[in-house]
Amino acid sequence: MKKKLLERFSKYISFPTTSNEVSESYPSTNTQLVFEDYLVEELKQIGMKDVKKDQYGYVTATLPANTDQKSPVIGFIAHVDTAPDMPGVKAPRIIENYDGKDIMLDAATNTQLAVTDFPELKDYVGQTLLTTDGKGLLGADDKAGIAEIMCAMEYLIQHPEIKHGELKVAFTPDEEIGKGVIHFDVPAFGCDFAYTMDGGAIGELEYENFNAASAVISIQGRNIHPGYAKDKMVNSQLIAMEFNALLPEFERPQYTQGYEGFYLLIKMEGNVENSTLTYIIRDHDRQKFEQKKQFIQTIVDFLNKKHGANRVMCDIKDQYYNMREKVEPVYHVVIRAIEAMKEAGVEPVVVPIRGGTDGANLSYKGLPCPNIFAGGHNFHGKYEYVPLESMEKAVAVIVNVAKIQCFPAINVRPL
Repeated sequence: MKKKLLERFSKYISFPTTSNEVSESYPSTNTQLVFEDYLVEELKQIGMKDVKKDQYGYVTATLPANTDQKSPVIGFIAHVDTAPDMPGVKAPRIIENYDGKDIMLDAATNTQLAVTDFPELKDYVGQTLLTTDGKGLLGADDKAGIAEIMCAMEYLIQHPEIKHGELKVAFTPDEEIGKGVIHFDVPAFGCDFAYTMDGGAIGELEYENFNAASAVISIQGRNIHPGYAKDKMVNSQLIAMEFNALLPEFERPQYTQGYEGFYLLIKMEGNVENSTLTYIIRDHDRQKFEQKKQFIQTIVDFLNKKHGANRVMCDIKDQYYNMREKVEPVYHVVIRAIEAMKEAGVEPVVVPIRGGTDGANLSYKGLPCPNIFAGGHNFHGKYEYVPLESMEKAVAVIVNVAKIQCFPAINVRPL
């Protein structure tokens, strides 16, 4: 299994599939479609049925049931795009029998995976690590998930003695820019519930995520020649700095963890005449999320009162919501994943996602969709890596989820 996983993952990351948040097309980049065409052919080759790619770039396929025993239709989902933070590498660097020491990724820039910076590396001594070359991201988010789903489906096809109900797979574009399932046809997919294979370290299981919004703050200044600016110039950049200073300092990502939310300034640009600040707003608690959005508006109102009407404008848009509200009523889907992990010898670690997945939006579209680990660490950057053994365990979890039949579909609320 390890050999097949390594072959698939290495092939998959050779396809450049960076999504583009400013693109107006869907998918946002044609390179994603090229990779999807490859996946369509591979799905057919391993024996999946009803393989198709629709006009929006959603690749879907079916593994028919091999038993008459009544069971739910279960889906497994991963995304084909990689984050626009930086380009991906063409091939993984393979560190066999990892010795627990620092890993030099790029000597020219002294870029290394240092144990002092990433102490979780010690958890993988003796394992095979797949890393970057220090020049781009790896793409384990989420091509590790794709490789795991593909290997699990192939394994089930090759082992018909493992009885399972009808299974579906879907590979989606543009997850990294928050548009992954805006056109996804949940009724046509035909699942009772599904799992995204898009989590982090081995054992992670998530059915809670941030409520998320974006906020664009536009500031209109007045540019006057500095020699004649007395009582006339309004420097939009200074108002922008004032706006940011009014946000609570300790509600920034670098000071938060667990269920704590934050404001993050992701982009700023401007001059004396015009400035723009772009933020993301996150909180697991819906009430606190709404309060954060209202606080942004309160600051805008204050600055307009201070500097003049309509000097500062804000555009706040919700992006996705916490899937917990939709998953808790069918908590058996979480229990199923927990039992599948235990059967694979994996200790489940149920944690809230400090981010979002396609599963959040799918849950609100009527498809409950918790998130299972894909095994990677340090996504979206040159320090990304994934242990091959974690990917192997993820395959086992998928197989176990598929083969657990007649598991009691009870609504058990978590403690």
